[in-house]
Amino acid sequence: MKLTWVTAASYVEGYKLALTFNDGSHKVFDFAPLLADKPALFGALSDLDVFKDFALDGWTVTWGNGKIDIAPEFLLEHGAEA
Repeated sequence: MKLTWVTAASYVEGYKLALTFNDGSHKVFDFAPLLADKPALFGALSDLDVFKDFALDGWTVTWGNGKIDIAPEFLLEHGAEA
């Protein structure tokens, strides 16, 4: 199994981030469905100012000083081609 991590991320619009992965893939991931489907996990991100305040921790995108994150493999698999 090959390890996957996010090497770059930038805000696009709404709840979308443009992501680059260590294998060179570029994806746009829309977080809006996760906010609706899993409010207990991602509800804090429904505040757009909070959503835009993301960081990379060496593996993936995080919010709230690492309190909220999402597996880079999930982002790669479910992101739309950029």
